[in-house]
Amino acid sequence: MTELPRKAVARTARLAALPLGYAGRNAIGLGKRLGGRPAETVMTDIQQRTAEQLFRTLGELKGGAMKFGQALSVLEAALPDEVAGPYREHLTRLQDSAPPMPTSTVREILARDLGPDWREQLVWLDGGPTAAASIGQVHRGRWVDGREVAVKVQYPGAGEALQSDLRQLSRLARTVGSMVPGVDIKPLLEELQARAADELDYRLEAEAQEVYAAAFADDPDIVVPGVVAVGDTVLVTEWLESESSLAAVIAEGTQEDRDRFGELLVRFLFAGPERTGMLHADPHPGNFRVVRDPDGGPPRMGVLDYGAVARLGPEGLPDAVGRLIRLAGAGDPDGLVDGLREEGFLRPGVTIDPQQVLDYLAPFIEPTQVERFRFSREWMREQFQRVNDPRSEGYTLAMKLNLPPSYLLIHRTWLGGVGVLSQLEAEAPFRAILEEHLPGFAD
Repeated sequence: MTELPRKAVARTARLAALPLGYAGRNAIGLGKRLGGRPAETVMTDIQQRTAEQLFRTLGELKGGAMKFGQALSVLEAALPDEVAGPYREHLTRLQDSAPPMPTSTVREILARDLGPDWREQLVWLDGGPTAAASIGQVHRGRWVDGREVAVKVQYPGAGEALQSDLRQLSRLARTVGSMVPGVDIKPLLEELQARAADELDYRLEAEAQEVYAAAFADDPDIVVPGVVAVGDTVLVTEWLESESSLAAVIAEGTQEDRDRFGELLVRFLFAGPERTGMLHADPHPGNFRVVRDPDGGPPRMGVLDYGAVARLGPEGLPDAVGRLIRLAGAGDPDGLVDGLREEGFLRPGVTIDPQQVLDYLAPFIEPTQVERFRFSREWMREQFQRVNDPRSEGYTLAMKLNLPPSYLLIHRTWLGGVGVLSQLEAEAPFRAILEEHLPGFAD
């Protein structure tokens, strides 16, 4: 497949077929169980085939379908262990790759966006893409001043495909959700829809990347490529020479690399708002690159893709976030509930047991209570189960809590960040990083 399927009816039909295929496999599985095959064997077979169909379809369609799949891939560590195995391979494929579009299409877009004389500025362009994702692909090139550059080109019809896919997936949320047990699909899709327009705006992305590049220009550990040129659907940035992405570290990295990049990820997510007033809100492993030091020093982390950014304002993350975490860590249930109510996490008239709230939040505060905390898939699954199991007290309590709109993207980003840390099985000085960068936490 070489480009985005552009007819909405064809894309809709492929997405609509997902739950039908799942239902059919379940019906066949029931017949096999009645025929004497072990239930566990049948269920594993169903999950494997479901994973193959679901993530192959999402990856091939790109657009909103692939964006949804990438968002799921970040939460892979939260899936129940018996489900995670069959899904993990197919999920992680979406973190680093996608089929390319024709070179002729790329050149037409460059001429339209950078002008008919684009070859005078972009003096060399690689014939094939070096990376591809949900709404665009990247080619390596050389600018007229000799700089190596990355040329990101948006797929034709990406906007239409992105919006159409997310609308269709929202209609199918309940049935598609049954294909990925343990993950609440509806709010994930709502959040993707809310930020879709920003992700399609390459000029807006260029503005954010320029601010980040300036803020991290002298950072010894984190690299943000500068912006070279921008058009409506083309973004040219400095080339980042990297070995691989965090997806490779998750799959086969040493423990030393896991810990190193886990710590750098946490530092970037918390230092970014402090330095720029913005939060990089797309923490999926493909956006974070391994940059090796040719002199043998510690590897650095390159950060790409600034299409999804929460614009927080000059103060960065709200002071209340650090203050609430500190109150929970200090074991102050009454102060915690008062603070939650003040920030809108508890609606007027909703009553709640302060001690129960403290007990509910305790595991989430755990990483801030020790000098170094090791994240793991097992730990994340335990926390996810507490919140999402309808039979648990945590689920009942969570239903009484409210997530204010101003905290929505912060919450999703942190959840995704914790998902990546758990996939890395990384140990990090979480508390010290929060003390340094999170307003309200160390006071």
